[in-house]
Amino acid sequence: MSFTASILRVVIASPSDITEARDAVERALHNWNDANSISKHIVLLPWRWETASVPLLGEHPQSQINEQGVDSADIVIALFGSRLGSPTPGSVSGTVEEIERSVATGKPVHLYFSTAPLPRDIDTAQLDGLREFRRQIRQQGLLGEFSNVAQLENEVWKAIEFDIDKLDFTVHDPGSTGPHGVSFSAQPHEERELKDYDKRGRARYTTRYWIEITNSGDKDATDVTFEVLGENPSMMLIGDDEPTTIHAGQARQLHVIHYFQSGDPDIVRIHWDENGEKKQKDFHVG
Repeated sequence: MSFTASILRVVIASPSDITEARDAVERALHNWNDANSISKHIVLLPWRWETASVPLLGEHPQSQINEQGVDSADIVIALFGSRLGSPTPGSVSGTVEEIERSVATGKPVHLYFSTAPLPRDIDTAQLDGLREFRRQIRQQGLLGEFSNVAQLENEVWKAIEFDIDKLDFTVHDPGSTGPHGVSFSAQPHEERELKDYDKRGRARYTTRYWIEITNSGDKDATDVTFEVLGENPSMMLIGDDEPTTIHAGQARQLHVIHYFQSGDPDIVRIHWDENGEKKQKDFHVG
C-alpha cells in the first residue's frame, strides 16, 4: 500500500567503541516506522556513516561525513561509551564536531552516555577527554544515560515522539481525490513504555494512551476543541484545552488517562469551525 509521508533523516553519531548501541538506535527507528509510519505519515530514515556514506577523495573524511549526512539531518542521536573519539581539524573528535554543527543549526540533538561497566583495556586518555566533554556539554542542556541497549531503544523512541509532537507536519497530496472540506477520524492507541528500574535492575513499565485525530479532508479546521461525553466516562483528556487548528492532511495526538471501567462506551466529541460554520462530530473510542 502506498501513502504520502514526510521523510526524516536521523543521524546516529558516536565513536567506534559502541557498535551494539548504534545497532540498537537503528533498530528502534525501524520499529517506530513499523508501528507508526502509516498512521502518522512519517518515515524515519537512519543514517550511519559506515553504511550510508559514499567513498570520495578530496577532503578530510569528517568533512565528507558532514556534507553527505550530518548537514542534511533532521534529528541527531549521539552516543558515547568510554571513548571521546578521534580528533578532526575542526574539533576534539568527529562525534563532537557532528554534535556542535547540528546544535549550531538548530537541529534537535539527543545525547546519551553509557553507564555500563568500563572495559578492562580502557584508554584512560580517551576516558578523561570524554569526562571533560561531558562536564562542558551539560551546561548546554539535558543529557541522557543508558545502562543497556533495551533501555536505549526506549529512550530513542521517547525522543522521537517528543520531536514529532513539536514539529508541525502537513502532509497533503495535491493529486489526492480524498474528501472535500474537513473530514475527521479518531483512532485510539496505547503504548507500553519503560518507566524506570527497580533496585534489582528489573524494568517497570507504564501504559500511555492517546487518540489520533486526523483531518483527511482538503480544508483546515479552526477553533478545534474536544470533550468527553457520558455520565460516567472512564477517561479524561489531558493537556492544553485551548482551541487549536488542525490543517488539511494533519494529524494530532489527543492524550488521555483511563482511570476506571464504567461499562459505558467512551465518546469524544470534536467541535470546530469550518468556513465560519460551527460543526461537531462524535466518535466512539472505547
